[in-house]
Amino acid sequence: MDKHAELVRSKRQALGLLLFVTAVFAVTSWLPSSLGVDILKAMAEAAMVGAMADWFAVVALFRRIPVPFIARHTAIIPRNKDRIGENLAVFVRDKFLDPPSLIMLMQRHDPVALVAGWLTAPGHAGLLGRQVVRLLSATLDTVQDTQVERFIKQAARTLIGQLDLPGSMATVLAALTQDDRHQTLLDAALERLTELLREPASRSLIAQSIVQWVRREHPLKERVLPTDWLGDQGANLIAHALESLLADVAGNPRHQLRDQFNDAVQQLIDKLRTDPEFARKGEEIRHYLQHDAGLGRYIQQLWQGLRAALQRDLTDEKSRVARNMAALGRWLGQSLAHDAALRASLSQRLEDWARTLAPEVSQFVAQHIRDTVQRWDARLMSQLVELHIGKDLQHIRINGTLVGGLIGLLLFGLSHLPDLVRALPG
Repeated sequence: MDKHAELVRSKRQALGLLLFVTAVFAVTSWLPSSLGVDILKAMAEAAMVGAMADWFAVVALFRRIPVPFIARHTAIIPRNKDRIGENLAVFVRDKFLDPPSLIMLMQRHDPVALVAGWLTAPGHAGLLGRQVVRLLSATLDTVQDTQVERFIKQAARTLIGQLDLPGSMATVLAALTQDDRHQTLLDAALERLTELLREPASRSLIAQSIVQWVRREHPLKERVLPTDWLGDQGANLIAHALESLLADVAGNPRHQLRDQFNDAVQQLIDKLRTDPEFARKGEEIRHYLQHDAGLGRYIQQLWQGLRAALQRDLTDEKSRVARNMAALGRWLGQSLAHDAALRASLSQRLEDWARTLAPEVSQFVAQHIRDTVQRWDARLMSQLVELHIGKDLQHIRINGTLVGGLIGLLLFGLSHLPDLVRALPG
């Protein structure tokens, strides 16, 4: 049975009980007076009062009752719609979405452990992969629309138009050089160069370059000199010299080449920020990225090819994307399940985010509740509230009728106690 039918049925029950006690009162008013008749009449009279009082209280919640002096205290819900919305918004914000409540909720349920348990359960990682495939398919269907593609292109041009390429590069380089981070990159580059110099293929390439140089620049000497031997020896000599230099730079934090590297990077940062020539070059690159038709066609063709390949994979029952996402889900679940320190760290991060984001999120939700209730029609809101709680309110009317009858019996007994005592046998 739906809510409306239940409400109608409850109203009929309450009204039927009221009509019944009214009929009892009417009948007992015409009957000759006796103890039993008087008791029934008193109970029916009190039951009528209780029923009518509760009827007034229930109806006054939802509708205006045009009775002098008290009409302004009726239609409580429609008249106070906005205040109800305001109080509801504040209640949700302060009691459900406040940081302590959210943190207590996370500590009680441990969402990180729940995620780990879900991902490690049989079949769930595969389900994650399939859901990601569905999401990507829907996304590709959306961006395939001509209007959406045009919007994306326009948005990309707008973003590029607002981009300060030299300034952005200067900011990135400044971040890299902070606390000598660029020296760490230099150390990694030196280590990699040393490894390359030690590889036979690199030395062979150097030797071939020496031989080709001798043949090109000194063809006569090449005929009488052992050029291959000279190439090998020269390659070894150059490699050893470079290795020695790189080792000196790597082992000496105060090496002059490091200082020169610092100066070069700082000069580049300054030029990127202040040199008009760099600004002009950046503007040319930005204009090229925005307006070059060939580049635009190339990027569009590249995107269409990638999209087609991705769509083919997503429609395949053995989708690589689905398998990779499933594998990623299993790995993540196992990592979380077996690493208590990782779970604790992530849980702490979530709590920190809750402390930081909860005030803004709770205020947003509260404002949404407030605005939504204000937009509602007062009469419609009253009907919705009555539809959901009206059945219980009708039971209040029924209970009021029954309780009123019992009170009537009690009052009759108290007021006629001497007569009742005399009526007792013996």
